[in-house]
Amino acid sequence: MGEDFIIGPKLNELVESIVGSYRSDTRTQHIGRTYLPARAEIIQLVRDLLELLYPGFIGRQHLTEHNVAFHVGDLVPRIGEAAFRQIRMCLRYMEETQHPDQPDLDTKASEDRARELTTEFLEGIPAVRELLAGDVQAAYDGDPAAVNFDEILLAYPGLLAISVHRVAHSLYKLDVPLMPRIMSEWAHTKTGIDIHPGARIGHNFFIDHGTGVVIGETTDIGDNVKIYQGVTLGALSFPKDERGRIIREAKRHPTVEDNVTIYANAIILGGDTVLGANSVIGGSVFVTSSVPPSSVVTFKPPELRVKTRAEEREPKPESRPAPDLMPDYEI
Repeated sequence: MGEDFIIGPKLNELVESIVGSYRSDTRTQHIGRTYLPARAEIIQLVRDLLELLYPGFIGRQHLTEHNVAFHVGDLVPRIGEAAFRQIRMCLRYMEETQHPDQPDLDTKASEDRARELTTEFLEGIPAVRELLAGDVQAAYDGDPAAVNFDEILLAYPGLLAISVHRVAHSLYKLDVPLMPRIMSEWAHTKTGIDIHPGARIGHNFFIDHGTGVVIGETTDIGDNVKIYQGVTLGALSFPKDERGRIIREAKRHPTVEDNVTIYANAIILGGDTVLGANSVIGGSVFVTSSVPPSSVVTFKPPELRVKTRAEEREPKPESRPAPDLMPDYEI
């Protein structure tokens, strides 16, 4: 057994040094303020919501027609209470952040608003389930490796990411601060799929494989869209005001119209970029301007060289200029 570590007389000096770092830079501390949403409770809320969205698959099993109403009746109040606490905390957090010199703002008004938002959020759950049923169907129709719906619900990271997004987006539309982003980033850590809660996504959305997908805040995605791993729907540039500050309300991310398929590692950038309906975007293309409907966007196929290992050992010819690494894409 090793000896215990004892700081001894240097403890006070170390404490003062660490606390001094808190005072010198307030960006990474939350001291002297009251309100902050609880990340752990929000994550547990997401888990409970998934159980409500997918009964029998997540959480309690062996549900029947006779006990499912009791199960939902037990789950909804728990979800409602947690959602109310965190929505209220988020509203108070934003008020405190925006008005640090007014500690006596009307707490009852924020409580009443939190109740309204929580009720509206819970009443929207059947509509969220309807959207998710279409997403499950899209995954089954779009993936020949899918055995059945159960496999998709239990195993597919794309469905988990879009499920959390649909919930987070509901809160985003209600102008609940911070909470939707905590939900989305939890899903990001679990799946490798980064969907900002502000992104608007239509019916029957399917993310195949999923790892590395990025969908930005102002992205608009239509119905029956399918994307593969590594796809980025991102911003080309950030518009700024006369003082050089980013204009956060601007449309920065692409619009993807109905029935578009985007293959692996494609990068689509810009708020003015529109992928027209019924188009196919090939793998690894780089698109920064709009594509007409019913287009096929691909790179020219690269020239492949195949040699035997014996040929590889032969003297190499004189070096040639490196090829262009960013060829133009074709429409």
